[in-house]
Amino acid sequence: MIWLFHAACIRRGFTTKMAFSPRSLKNTGDSLEIAWSDGVTQRISWRKLRDACPCASCRVERAQSPKPQPLLAVLSPAEARPLAPVSMRPAGNYAYAIAFSDGHNSGIYSLELLRQLGEESTRS
Repeated sequence: MIWLFHAACIRRGFTTKMAFSPRSLKNTGDSLEIAWSDGVTQRISWRKLRDACPCASCRVERAQSPKPQPLLAVLSPAEARPLAPVSMRPAGNYAYAIAFSDGHNSGIYSLELLRQLGEESTRS
């Protein structure tokens, strides 16, 4: 197996072992399709990506006990629309920041997390 070391990490005095990198990222409408350098292609739904947001506030929310849902929830216009990406940009050499149509934009998805979510999507 070949390990890729990111130049930015090496300059800072530490290395990150990475056996893969994305060759292409494609919005297929309801999902993100990632073609990896090892030949694997994965599709991850935008909903799954949003639900797995790694930002601090989402982690805290997931760790709390679920709140009871009101019988007649009132949705905002953003919540009523289907979830979609608004933008996706690289965050250094190790991750992507994704902004969603529900206004959430603080999640930075590492390549390792994207690969893991893709593997979970393949199994389910």
